[in-house]
Amino acid sequence: MNEKILIVDDEESIRFTYRNFLEEAGYDVFTAENYDEALLVQAKIDFDLVFIDIILNGMTGIDLLKSFKNKNSNCQVIIITGVPTIETAAEAIRLGALDYIVKPVRQDTLLRASSMAMRHKAVADTRDQYRWNMEAIFRSVKDGIISVNQDMTVLEMNKAVSSVCGIHRNEAIGRKFPSLALNCGAGCIVALQKTLLLKKPIEFDNFECRTKNQPDQTVNISATPMLNKHSDFAGAVMLIRDQTRLLRLERSLKDRMDFDSIVGNSNEIQEVFSLIKDLASVQTSVLITGESGTGKELVANAIHATGDRSEKPLVKLNCAALTESLLESELFGHVRGAFTGAVKDKVGRFKRADGGIIFLDEIAEISKNMQVRFLRVLEEMEIEPVGGSKACQIDVRVIAATNQDLRTRVEEGAFRRDLYYRLNVVQIKMPPLRNRRDDIPLLVKHFLALFNKKFNRQIEDVSHAVMDKFMIHSWPGNVRELKNTLEHSFILCRRNIIGVDELPSDFLKNDETDNYEIIPKKGESIGENDIHDALKKTSGNKSHAARLLGISRRTIYRKIDEYDIAN
Repeated sequence: MNEKILIVDDEESIRFTYRNFLEEAGYDVFTAENYDEALLVQAKIDFDLVFIDIILNGMTGIDLLKSFKNKNSNCQVIIITGVPTIETAAEAIRLGALDYIVKPVRQDTLLRASSMAMRHKAVADTRDQYRWNMEAIFRSVKDGIISVNQDMTVLEMNKAVSSVCGIHRNEAIGRKFPSLALNCGAGCIVALQKTLLLKKPIEFDNFECRTKNQPDQTVNISATPMLNKHSDFAGAVMLIRDQTRLLRLERSLKDRMDFDSIVGNSNEIQEVFSLIKDLASVQTSVLITGESGTGKELVANAIHATGDRSEKPLVKLNCAALTESLLESELFGHVRGAFTGAVKDKVGRFKRADGGIIFLDEIAEISKNMQVRFLRVLEEMEIEPVGGSKACQIDVRVIAATNQDLRTRVEEGAFRRDLYYRLNVVQIKMPPLRNRRDDIPLLVKHFLALFNKKFNRQIEDVSHAVMDKFMIHSWPGNVRELKNTLEHSFILCRRNIIGVDELPSDFLKNDETDNYEIIPKKGESIGENDIHDALKKTSGNKSHAARLLGISRRTIYRKIDEYDIAN
């Protein structure tokens, strides 16, 4: 885009001449005869450069200079006069004029002045853009940022400081930082003082910084030396990061991990962890699927604990445990007299979960009528108590779970298709334990630690024989079955190692190794079919298959190569 120039002069011949000179040089040129006409043109166009005659029919070029500079400080103004005086020139320069040239103006003088003005304009625009970018970055950073000079006078601070420290920019700029009413532990003052004294970075982690609005606030403080354009020490910049929510979350997660956390390093469970992290603060419905005992409720706990609704309620309900009428009352509440026995108003689970999350287990079991009501809640975020006539708005995130194939239920006509798609925005599939056997030793260790704490015992491990049985068991009850099996064994165990004798009789009766005939007798050779069966029995785990066959891992790898068994 060509640079725009305005010529303001009451002599038409001068306007015409200047315009021809400048248009030949490639500029877009506009003209105005007097002060008023110049203001009209100025209102429509942002000019890069304005040539102004000092005398304009009663008004002066100085008056017009002020107007252009007020609208756009980067607009370059050159004053032209036929009768130059030192006082007028000084006044024009003081008010922001770039130059002051005397009539008659030659073509080369006009073009040289224009070229110089455009360079000044480009530099000024670049400087402003840089400043605007820095200000935008400064404003958008969520951490508090404060800069001070060497005597701790506040030079600048961003808006985040107000929320973290409770002080405002307009009352802090130009004042000594220690003189501000911080009402906190003053760790930030100490950090700045040390940085200014030692001229090196200082960091304080997890510093208690209590304010009136945040009595339990914890922050990380980082102060760094600030250098001027000559690389000389000029003060310090301090960053204050609010860690309160993160520490609350860590404490919450630690408390949960002591009893019911999700445990595992297998690829299958790591995919679940990744989804939980991605979905934690995304306000969308989640459908958790998987067999009974795989830990679907634990996923709901984790999404709640790691999300931005962690400080709001997590309300749970097993939909299969209630009749339709009771489920309706539990979910939506009821008013007094709505039915026999409704002696007072009752707040439903949806209302109790307002602002937080509701977890509905066994969602496939709800009736068609309940599906209709539930769909309306999802679409409108509005509930109406049983027997009531006034709807109530709610803000609830819904997490549902089922051990059934909802798509099949939809095809059978037992579950509404529109509700299925509403619930199944994102699906988390919990893998059965038989598909994540590598996690069994970790789960055993986790549950032993849990039971040692619960029963005040010191049982160290399970025997190799017990672990062998665990590794090849089909676990139809999944992690819940493993936990219950260990708890039974834990109670019976009188040693520091759980042995086979302490395992539940039902587990031993149904143990797949009881009738497992491929284990060769002593001295019997191991054939290709034996390798195939062992790998199938252990879901392809070579180490466990080798243990089952009573051979080393090196031997089973050699056998796999010998028989060219695909793996």
